[in-house]
Amino acid sequence: MPAIRGEKSKKKTRRYTRDLDQVHADLHSERHLAQFKDTKAVEDLPGLGKYYCKECAKWFESETNFGSHKRGKVHKRRLRALRDEPYTQKEAEAAAGLTTDNGKRTTAVMDIDEADAQLQREMAGQ
Repeated sequence: MPAIRGEKSKKKTRRYTRDLDQVHADLHSERHLAQFKDTKAVEDLPGLGKYYCKECAKWFESETNFGSHKRGKVHKRRLRALRDEPYTQKEAEAAAGLTTDNGKRTTAVMDIDEADAQLQREMAGQ
């Protein structure tokens, strides 16, 4: 979609929701969720901040909207995505090849070298 108001309007921040790793931390730590909720003024939230879906990180205006959201496809899709554990920084670095573990060095003689040595002994013995 082309930008109408310049380069900065291309960024899709209007419908931004919290990332899966942030929501995962919210679900496992009440303190983490409380820190996020404390950054929002209750008067500015829909329904005065009463109806909040932890999994989707969204506020709803009424209990009926919140209930229909819980039964909906978007919520169920988000639950399915949250089943997987988020990747850690260590796993991301390992996938990019930034680890320091190079494994053990082996100094074993290869099978090909052994066969060449056998051939040389036979030729020298003739």
